[in-house]
Amino acid sequence: MNDQYHLETLAVRAGTLTTEFGENSEALFLNSSFRFKNAAQAAARFGGTEPGNIYSRFTNPTVTMFQDKLAALEGAEQCVATASGMSAILACIMGICSAGDHIVASRSIFGTTVQLFTNILKRWGLEVTLVSLTDVEAWKAAAKPNTKLFFAETPSNPLTEVGDIVQLAEVAHAAGAYLAVDNCFCTPALQQPLKLGADIVIHSATKYIDGQGRVLGGAVLGNKVLIEPVYAFLRTAGVTMSAFNAWVFVKGLETLQVRMEAHATRALALAQWLEQQPGVERVYYPGLPSHPQYALAQKQQRLGGGIVTFEVKPRAGQTAQEAAWALIDATRLISITANLGDAKSTITHPATTTHSRVTAEARAEAGIKDNLVRIAVGLEHIEDLKADLQLLTE
Repeated sequence: MNDQYHLETLAVRAGTLTTEFGENSEALFLNSSFRFKNAAQAAARFGGTEPGNIYSRFTNPTVTMFQDKLAALEGAEQCVATASGMSAILACIMGICSAGDHIVASRSIFGTTVQLFTNILKRWGLEVTLVSLTDVEAWKAAAKPNTKLFFAETPSNPLTEVGDIVQLAEVAHAAGAYLAVDNCFCTPALQQPLKLGADIVIHSATKYIDGQGRVLGGAVLGNKVLIEPVYAFLRTAGVTMSAFNAWVFVKGLETLQVRMEAHATRALALAQWLEQQPGVERVYYPGLPSHPQYALAQKQQRLGGGIVTFEVKPRAGQTAQEAAWALIDATRLISITANLGDAKSTITHPATTTHSRVTAEARAEAGIKDNLVRIAVGLEHIEDLKADLQLLTE
């Protein structure tokens, strides 16, 4: 679709395929395979000389609509959809890297991503060096002759650190490497890494792209040269998205812009309120002037996003973890779950959930303290969210 249209219009209109029945809403194709007119057409489809659907493991019209719509929003040439956010990261690496290659990654990334990088990939001959997301010089120093990929998550999980995508891209390219950015927290509604110099964008569509906590999915986006090997891996390995999940994501993308604006508006209001509460030691939110990378976030992101993280002040006789758990257990409205990006606000204790498999030393290096709490601000009324956190006001 013509890129002259605004993002909101692309979210509603881009990527739509219409059958002979003339449906106005995207069709859901739940079939596993597709028929060919004759043997010659089957051969042409399998040989890649004729475009068209073959088998839903790697070609499905509903999945194609999701891929094309998300690509339009990110400004990418190509998108491949995966079964989950983690499978998107795995597919990216398996498609681009080989045994003996080196990856430089931020240590401020999702706990399961840390496990993938430091444990599983190591067994397959890939070397990974973790550095500070915000220290550009550390990325430069970590690069080696065999460095193939820089991997950053910005804003980071859970502390919402913001990495300078423009500078990281320059350092990566100078080292002969690609820059991949996990854009899960912002989505293309608030940040478009490819336009800032990144080569690859990765999504856990499970989060804000769905927006209602319904299904799992992921995506890898970039130019055709980079994404084709990722697609080739997916075609063979089969960690691909189901048609039903793709249909849910297609409908989620239609409201992405208005939802992200609503999440960010409420998150900023909650972050400002939290900074004033006696039970809070520190608040992390890119939209606050107190955030270390506030100026960069203002330049790089359209809004601060929907994630607010803060440190709870322990009361007399409480350990740091006890203080965090007491707050979480006192909530009645906010859902206690590690998922995020839902219309329902969620609350979690990163040290014992999302980053529980990361060593205590690694958590300390990443700044994840035992009194740290993460809230993914949903779409409820802000005053109701404040009331649910009343323990912080006492």
